Amino acid sequence: MKRLLVSSIAALATLSNALVRFQCSQLVIERLDPLVNPGMVPSAHVHQIVGGNSFNATMDPKKDMPGESTCTTCSFAEDFSNYWTAVLYFKARNGTYKRVPQTSQIQGAQGGITVYYMQDALYDQQQKSKVTAFKPVRRPHTLQSPPFFFFFFLLFILLLILLLPFPSRQRTGKRTNGLKPKLPTQGFRMFTGNVAARTKAEMAQFRQLTYTCMDNTGTREPETLELPARPCAAGIMVNARFPTCWDGVNLDAPDHMAHMAYPASGTFESGGPCPASHPMRMPQVLFEVVWDTRQFNNKADWPADESQPFVWSFGDGTGYGNHADYVFGWKGDALQRLMDDACVVNCPNAHATTQSTAAMNRCAKQKTVTEDIDGWLMSLPGM
Repeated sequence: MKRLLVSSIAALATLSNALVRFQCSQLVIERLDPLVNPGMVPSAHVHQIVGGNSFNATMDPKKDMPGESTCTTCSFAEDFSNYWTAVLYFKARNGTYKRVPQTSQIQGAQGGITVYYMQDALYDQQQKSKVTAFKPVRRPHTLQSPPFFFFFFLLFILLLILLLPFPSRQRTGKRTNGLKPKLPTQGFRMFTGNVAARTKAEMAQFRQLTYTCMDNTGTREPETLELPARPCAAGIMVNARFPTCWDGVNLDAPDHMAHMAYPASGTFESGGPCPASHPMRMPQVLFEVVWDTRQFNNKADWPADESQPFVWSFGDGTGYGNHADYVFGWKGDALQRLMDDACVVNCPNAHATTQSTAAMNRCAKQKTVTEDIDGWLMSLPGM
């Protein structure tokens, strides 16, 4: 992939349309997974979460994330979404585990994730495709104006008076009360990856979950489907790119994937068309997570057979189980404004509200699960 063109924000600034790149500092690291294991405390394995501080174990589908959050760890102050991935651990030669810390690509931020929203491929300097932003919780229609309510109330009474003496005039079948039917109260959410995958064939349907062994902070290729087999001088970058074609109806699915699809041919990067079953083109969401593996680069600490020593918090040492979760929580139409604007990063013409790195770092959440996830551990938490 031609990702060397975007090794820094300065390079991104040459783009003409909506390619949004921003940092989200760490919110919390613990065993919660409200998308896959709603209500389970603790969940099956450790995750690192960023975004709005209303994140909790259940994430009720009716949740008003912008309304319930008091802060966000993301640089866009109107983004109360939650983004999360599993956590990477180092497995030493003696069999013990140590959590790998994360490093931020933006100076001053505390760990977390770099997030992209794109109209076209990352290296496309035009970014001219039209995309539809993800949808917030749908609220039932209500009549808020007293005069209109009063009018319909009087009309209802009048009709009742007219119809009661003449039962034969009543129509059969369903009748409505004049209000629009209630729409589902479900905010947009999605998942990508297969946590159980341990072979290349098992993760083949997820086209864009990759690793980059970074020789320096600007390294962006080559990308591999498995964890790097050699020490990486500047850490390991993990990339998760979500599907981009929506069915236009469902804001979620039982598996959190069926309402979304990859292009019918090619990929988002190649401009492939959406399938007829999922015709609506959405932004490409990309997570970049940089795991600071430098302190673990001494091969004397690696397994005796010199196989790579890193393992995901769910026990995968191949890398094929790479996965990521997304729950939409932008305020109002803030994301759509960004996608409609010719902008990069801060997007002043979209009137996007941003916050300082210090404000991002101040937003935090108390841990729900009390356990050691940072010391030298005899086993992975939950495993």
